[in-house]
Amino acid sequence: MSAMVTRVLVADDQTVVREGIVMLLGLLPGIEVVGAAADGAEAVALVERHHPDVVLMDLRMPRVDGVEATRRIRAAHPETEVVVLTTYADDESLFPALQAGARGYLTKDAGGEEIAKAIADVRSGAAGLSPQVQLRLLERLSEAPVKSARTDSPSPERSAARSGELPNGLTVREAEVLALIAEGLSNAEIAQRLFVSQATVKTHINNLFAKTAVRDRAQAVAYAFRHGITGTQQ
Repeated sequence: MSAMVTRVLVADDQTVVREGIVMLLGLLPGIEVVGAAADGAEAVALVERHHPDVVLMDLRMPRVDGVEATRRIRAAHPETEVVVLTTYADDESLFPALQAGARGYLTKDAGGEEIAKAIADVRSGAAGLSPQVQLRLLERLSEAPVKSARTDSPSPERSAARSGELPNGLTVREAEVLALIAEGLSNAEIAQRLFVSQATVKTHINNLFAKTAVRDRAQAVAYAFRHGITGTQQ
């Protein structure tokens, strides 16, 4: 039985970069490139035509930029995941992309193995964030003011509930689950950490997604860091 093939669309306005990415992807097992777009508008049109599993999306492109293209693709084709592949890892690029629906974010110094891992991660429902991006999210958190005094070394899930005021009507348990999502834990790992079943974890995730109006785990991570709901806060 052949392994599952992931159909990928590439969007980048620089011809040399775009062709290089297509060539690199062609060398990776289990990946089929179904199209290449020179800007966001063309990317949206090609997604409509080819229905890829994943789009590798540049951000700074003419006509329609990567953030707006991501927003349109995720709205019209929620089954298509978007992994940003860009030169930029600044806040003005990172957070709008995640909020638009991107589930992965890589910088263009990523190698083939890292790109393949991000593609596999988003297809499995996880967030495909590069180590540099994860570090930036942590740095952004450390720059935020602490909302309440910290007691001696609380556990990650307990630290999420330190503040007496949780946003959007989140319960303490939902905030704990959100903090662990922001750490990159899977549903199984969250269940083990909190000593509950995976079905209970899934219920909490569905509830917190509805309350915070996020569509996936990548947006949940951005929401958690934006509101200081995390177990890594110092």
